[in-house]
Amino acid sequence: MKDQSRLSRRQFLDRSIVAAGAAALPKAALAAADSASGPAAGGATVPGMKVGLYSITYLGIWYRGQALTLEEVIRRAGKYGYDGIEIDGKRPHGNPLDMPLERCRKLRAMADAEGIDLYSVAANNDFSSPIPEARECQIAYVRELVRMAADLRVRLMRVFLAWPGVTRHPQLARYDIARGLWKTIHEPFTAEETWNWCREGLTECARYAADAGVTLALQNHAPVIKDHHDVLRMVQEVGSPALKVCLDAPIMPDKSPPVIQAAARAVGPLQVLSHFGGEYTRGSDGSIQGEDYYPHFINAMKAIGYQGYLSYELCHPLPVIEGQTVGIEYADHNARLAAQYMRGLIRSA
Repeated sequence: MKDQSRLSRRQFLDRSIVAAGAAALPKAALAAADSASGPAAGGATVPGMKVGLYSITYLGIWYRGQALTLEEVIRRAGKYGYDGIEIDGKRPHGNPLDMPLERCRKLRAMADAEGIDLYSVAANNDFSSPIPEARECQIAYVRELVRMAADLRVRLMRVFLAWPGVTRHPQLARYDIARGLWKTIHEPFTAEETWNWCREGLTECARYAADAGVTLALQNHAPVIKDHHDVLRMVQEVGSPALKVCLDAPIMPDKSPPVIQAAARAVGPLQVLSHFGGEYTRGSDGSIQGEDYYPHFINAMKAIGYQGYLSYELCHPLPVIEGQTVGIEYADHNARLAAQYMRGLIRSA
């Protein structure tokens, strides 16, 4: 994640001009609901990679201002050309405490009416704690998210092994406090002990997911996971058909083309979800500038036949201009350009 940057108003304008039930559904019920909903419920139906919007972009913690509601995120996604949205599994968006069956049904109906797919739920879980009570709370949280996903007729759920979290102090979010606490509490324990706790929690949650017809996608996210080799090791050790891979290019420690290609080949058909991020500018020739490793990643995904979602997220400290963090218009600007940029890469691949 980027460090928060401080820019003058002139520098900012030069760099980026801002443009304008309680139980999970069984598999049979989930399949029947999907069948009954018709093509519109699936959002985009054309084969190939799809571009989605991760709702964390509008959670109201990185930019100055309020969060959008999920209904507003759905409408934003349609306006900016996304195929669907990924729902962040925390307040004010997708905490399962706030998502009873009726709320899930209404949200799904609204998304279907807008032609927007609800393709994933994103857990913010940590199975790594040396404190058993903390791990049990995390398992309960993920189990409820699985229930919520099934109620939404969402078949995919992103999970972590260990997520230190974020803090809001005093207004906007930051990572350093939570990461420092995570590091301190794990210092007395070996990496293998932490790994084993994560495997136990993930194995149990994979059973809940399998029962509900939901697939878990393990992201290659630090601190317990270092690279795609660790992701594949954990998937193999859990040994559940309900556990797949979410390989994200931005958090790969080595983003060179050969390593990206090798990682893509290694995950192969296990790849079911991916994310991309960053901030974007449009050049004088109309082209949109993004990170130079994205074209290599898209080509590698194309080579393995990946046809899932590339989910855009804006989730790092944003620029400060004359003492004020940028507002929601900055998120709008980047979300709009990100969709155009990634669609261009997919077409060219």
